[in-house]
Amino acid sequence: MVSRSKQSSLVPVLICSIGALYYCYEFFLRISPGVMMQELMNLYHLTGAEAGSLSAYYYHAYTPMLIAVGLLMDRYGPRRLLTMACLCCAAGTWLFAGHYSLGVAECGRFLVGFGSAFAFVGALKLATIWLPPNRFALISGAITCLGMVGGMCGDILLRYMVDAVGWHMTTGVSVGVGLVLALVIWVVVRDINFYSPYRYMNQLNFPELWRGLAKVLKNPQIWVNGFIGFLLYLSLSTFAELWGMPYLQQARSLSHAHAATANSMVFLGWAIGGPCWGLLSDSMGRRRAPLLTGSIGAFVVACLMLYLPDLSFSTLSVLLLLFGFFCSAQILIFAVCRELSNNAMAGTVIAITNMIVMLGGNIFQPVVGKLLDMNWLNTLAEGGRSYSLDNYQVALSVIPFGILIAFALACVLRETHAHVPVNVRPASAES
Repeated sequence: MVSRSKQSSLVPVLICSIGALYYCYEFFLRISPGVMMQELMNLYHLTGAEAGSLSAYYYHAYTPMLIAVGLLMDRYGPRRLLTMACLCCAAGTWLFAGHYSLGVAECGRFLVGFGSAFAFVGALKLATIWLPPNRFALISGAITCLGMVGGMCGDILLRYMVDAVGWHMTTGVSVGVGLVLALVIWVVVRDINFYSPYRYMNQLNFPELWRGLAKVLKNPQIWVNGFIGFLLYLSLSTFAELWGMPYLQQARSLSHAHAATANSMVFLGWAIGGPCWGLLSDSMGRRRAPLLTGSIGAFVVACLMLYLPDLSFSTLSVLLLLFGFFCSAQILIFAVCRELSNNAMAGTVIAITNMIVMLGGNIFQPVVGKLLDMNWLNTLAEGGRSYSLDNYQVALSVIPFGILIAFALACVLRETHAHVPVNVRPASAES
């Protein structure tokens, strides 16, 4: 029989792990078009820009939803919202996989983006309710790590399954996983920490929420912090999630299997780096110095990865691993945004920051496709457009340039010294 003290230490970990698992599932769905890019381009006869636009339907729903998601999390709590969101992801995946219509696939991708908007914010909101505030950067890194596992599984496992049973059957399996996970979230997750003598004010009324939202939006440091995250996240939203696989196959002449393995190194770098940067930052009590270090390291590695000629598979894999590792310092922005606002508005301020970050997918996935099309030399491969190394070097130059801007912004970011302005009330004061 488990003692109450032991139970009280296990329940928060279990609940937060379920939230992180949903983020992992959502990330798996997010990157799937990049793995199946050639199949999608062949099936729907897409140009590079059109393929980028199809994938970006995810972000067209995801990004605008984020402010509403934060407000809803702070008003109603994560349990019901995450259950509903997971069901939306499963339904959207079914639409994406179950038909041969481009319009239906776009609707499915949009619905997946809608449900996914709740994942990362919900996981971090659960962390603010159930876990210690002085370890929030480490917790953010651990949640990000699990998401990257989803990305790695997407690159390697999805490619294997697509080759074995086809992309329709593969995405059909993802639907079943989503339905099971929605049931688990409903049964396990809880919105109030009954094991703590204090409960976070996670269910504010709407006037309080609107006042808090206005205060957050007027804070220029929130925007500086968010755009640092936006630019460092291009390593995932623009490269690893979509254009990394085609780049490695067409520009670096890697096979499907080798390209999937090399691209997954970006996710592995994020998975390793997220907890490491979080632990380092929490132990230092500093946020800005790790962000500066990560930015300059990511810039150097991105330039080597894109512009050096004749890179071998092993060299590319190491560079992509380092690229993900340095860019994963980005997870510190979520600790910073929480430390720039009070705990009661945690869901909202995290959601606004995440909204800024996710603008990268909306903007740069299609932009890279258009830049590729502008310099296309009318070459075809496997029924779809093929681009040269020069094409990719021009189009993907937006990534190192963006990272350099992130470094400049980190120079003007205010140091929060890992101090969280917690706003709690005693459990006895609640009705």
